[in-house]
Amino acid sequence: MRIAFLYIAEAYQCYHGAGIAHELARRTGWTVVDYYNDPETPHHLARIAQAWGGPAIESRALHKSPLTRALQRGLGRLGMFKTLVMRDNIAELNGYDAIIAVEDTAAALRRLGITRPKLIYYPHGVGDRARGFVPEIAIFDLVLLAGEKTAARMLDAGMIRDGGYALTGSVKLDTADRIARTTALPFDAPRATVLYNAHKEPKLTSWHRFIEPMLAGFAADRSMNLIVAPHVKLFRRRSEALRVRWRARSTGNVLVDPGSDRSVDMSYAAAADIYVGDVSSQVYEFLTVPRPCVFLNAHGIDWRDDPSFAHWHLGDVVDDPADLMDVIRAAPARHALYRERQAAMAAASLGDTTPGAASRAVEAVIAFLTKEARA
Repeated sequence: MRIAFLYIAEAYQCYHGAGIAHELARRTGWTVVDYYNDPETPHHLARIAQAWGGPAIESRALHKSPLTRALQRGLGRLGMFKTLVMRDNIAELNGYDAIIAVEDTAAALRRLGITRPKLIYYPHGVGDRARGFVPEIAIFDLVLLAGEKTAARMLDAGMIRDGGYALTGSVKLDTADRIARTTALPFDAPRATVLYNAHKEPKLTSWHRFIEPMLAGFAADRSMNLIVAPHVKLFRRRSEALRVRWRARSTGNVLVDPGSDRSVDMSYAAAADIYVGDVSSQVYEFLTVPRPCVFLNAHGIDWRDDPSFAHWHLGDVVDDPADLMDVIRAAPARHALYRERQAAMAAASLGDTTPGAASRAVEAVIAFLTKEARA
């Protein structure tokens, strides 16, 4: 078998899928090749390869036509032009038996001309937002999912079918467990640590309304440390000069990280005692161990009966930045109100959290492709 792993978007997504590639190469001896769009991806693939060990995996930059290169170079702030990049590589990708992707954008491969390979999808997150449940998921031949929550919602919507999906647990947790966390956090004293993880979606992010009150609050109250680690795409297409200015906002009890390796490999989630965020699925990665959470409603959303905000039932919700610090300080004492629900929802979202999620994913892929080859 010849298997292509497709990283069509930003490099952070490879932490969700690369473990499957390494385990598949180790167990089968099949030809496994990584294809990437973002030039930063090889750095992260190398980190993951070092953590996993095993056979080396060939990595290839996706071919880009002169038009695609020009658009990425001139209009890169608008996106990565993923559909054009996929179109540029249809002929080569059609030579594989299967293509495994960690973004649903890859469903477009079928209409772009992919005919031979089976399409396999492993979502790069376990969140609640409607964006993760789009009809195009039904195009994939096999969908690998972490937990029952996502499977039930996709089954109900007709996006997956019996025999066309498998539950594996979180491969990202598998990878994070293997990446050594040897760098100490640069705070001037050990204190309870808060992780602020803002999303990048303009209509949902809490960043613009809450970041300045938060920094002011932690400057005035040095009884806690703060890690500011927003979704990497918030600063992905911004200038390095801007990122430098934000890093310079760090102090003895505040670390501002606009996009380092540690902001994508779960290091901060492991180090924090309290989570503060809005709509990122990283909250479930944080809740592998139930801990206090605070959620920020920066846009006056009517969220209580909306399944896209189910995670906001796992901690207090702040509407007014003036209340932020009081709610954060109260979160540990109020955690007992949410602990049981956190454990249940994390289990439903992450599935089997015992080591071996990548192995379980590989077993599902082998079984599916072997069956298809015999049909």
